[in-house]
Amino acid sequence: MALQRTAAAGPVQDGRRLRVLAVVLALWAFGYAGYRAYYAAGGTFGLIGTPVSASQFQVINAVGAAIILVAAVVPLVGVRVRSLRRVMPVLGWLGAVGCCMHALVDSTLRVLSVTGVHPTQLPASTWQSFDRHAADLQDLLLNEPWFLVEGLLWAAWALCFVSPRRQRQWLGSALVACLALSVTGVLSGVGVLGSFHLG
Repeated sequence: MALQRTAAAGPVQDGRRLRVLAVVLALWAFGYAGYRAYYAAGGTFGLIGTPVSASQFQVINAVGAAIILVAAVVPLVGVRVRSLRRVMPVLGWLGAVGCCMHALVDSTLRVLSVTGVHPTQLPASTWQSFDRHAADLQDLLLNEPWFLVEGLLWAAWALCFVSPRRQRQWLGSALVACLALSVTGVLSGVGVLGSFHLG
């Protein structure tokens, strides 16, 4: 693997791989942002229930779409703006850990719900009524797979900015953090710990 160095930015592994991953990561995020934007615009297809407030539900999805759009732009900016490359391993670590943890926690809770061990509880402040089975399946088949792939893409992308001798340390810390946060999230979700809700 070729190693390129810049005076301001430090090591960057395989520039072509970095560019490809940035585009794939951006497109993957844009797709999910579009899904959230659809509900922000008032779409109803695939809704799991009746929101308490349609306007509040639209705002929640608009904010979610905006955050995901920002996340989609970051990798593209990271490829172009060399002065920002030093912070990319940190941003990638946060993206990888956050997204993978989200997927692991919510997938586990949804499996527990589908099997009847611990039925899904959605915020009463958001949903007037909802189809629990539809909510579980939507999360398991759409939302959480997206988060898992997003997290893995962030990890692969961020590692392009990490020197080979530090990649094992970067991965190790990400795995430990992801495991610790996932255990905390699941225990919270089943009521063993205090409230720790993931959207």
